[in-house]
Amino acid sequence: MAKITLTPQLVKNAICPAGKPKLDLFDTETRGLLLSVSPTGRKTYYLRFQNERGRTRQLRIADGHDVSLAQARTLAEKYRNQIAMGEDPAETKAALRQVPTVSEFIHDQYLPFVKNYKRSWQCDEGLLRNHVEPVWGKRYMDQIAKHDVIALITKQRQTHAPGSCNRLLILLRYLFNLALRWDVPGVKANPTAGFPLLEENNKRERYLSREEAATLYDQLNRSDNPMLRYIIPMLLLTGARRREVLDARWEDFDVQRRLWRIPMTKAGKARHVPLSDGALRLLEQVPRLPGCPWVFANPKTHKPFVSIFYAWNTARTNAGLADVRIHDLRHSFASFLINAGRSLYEVQKILGHTQVKTTQRYSHLAHETLVEAANAAVNSLGAVFAPPALLETNA
Repeated sequence: MAKITLTPQLVKNAICPAGKPKLDLFDTETRGLLLSVSPTGRKTYYLRFQNERGRTRQLRIADGHDVSLAQARTLAEKYRNQIAMGEDPAETKAALRQVPTVSEFIHDQYLPFVKNYKRSWQCDEGLLRNHVEPVWGKRYMDQIAKHDVIALITKQRQTHAPGSCNRLLILLRYLFNLALRWDVPGVKANPTAGFPLLEENNKRERYLSREEAATLYDQLNRSDNPMLRYIIPMLLLTGARRREVLDARWEDFDVQRRLWRIPMTKAGKARHVPLSDGALRLLEQVPRLPGCPWVFANPKTHKPFVSIFYAWNTARTNAGLADVRIHDLRHSFASFLINAGRSLYEVQKILGHTQVKTTQRYSHLAHETLVEAANAAVNSLGAVFAPPALLETNA
């Protein structure tokens, strides 16, 4: 180690002595500036300083081939000013090295976490792989700002519906919320915060009428799939999801308590569905396959159906209801409940919605019921306050 006034020529000609691990030259003009020369001839500028705790630290400034001596002195003064203000550039650089890239966070932390509880983790993986990693994958987590989110969603909107864009935005919001919760280095705020969801005008409303249900039932009884006549009514009588019915086991039904326990739902937890008289009568009619635990099993394989689309498509088409989807049976069940005067709270519990806003999409169906309720109040008053009908007035 030697103290010397560095010059451009000296820096250029400096050589590490043979047998020495390195040559350190301290500049007498700029306090703390150090030129280190390795046996291979590589030259690096450092700043040696004492931090707030009095410990000697050494901060790498730059490679000697990348900056001139004058530039190295300027950088050294800049860092010394930061140190005087209470900052530690060495710790700042060390912290930056700990910040993961977006892809590193996704694969090292996010996906391993959601795989433990989220049944739809593969959907998350697909969205991130196809739409996020190609754009942000190599960038660091602290480099993602609100304008990046705006640009990503704007680009997504060019080829995708609002609902698809919202799913991506919700996923990103959750991903960065986890990063904040886990104190991931570099993540100080959620870049999706305050970004509103796009308005979705593509929610398709389709409900079966009583007459349509009767026509459909007639076609179900004519289906080549002998179990379709039980599967579709079970969907309509309980409001359950397709996979919940297809995977139902006999052991899940408590006939005495009139309860169906669905062990694993879309939300990743068990829920209980009350069994109506119609649902109980339907279960009594379902033929039991010897030794088969599944209620609506494929008679050929004694296992749950992988798909019932072709049989269902034939039945609905023959019934003149080609626009009715299987999930519309769940919507229809909800509409029957609402228009029978049941509350949104009851519908939410029966359908297993985790958020009441999901159930509120059916609230408009209660209007006819509310009109009837309003008329009931008028009828109870009789003709005391109600004006005579226009026809009677003109008579």
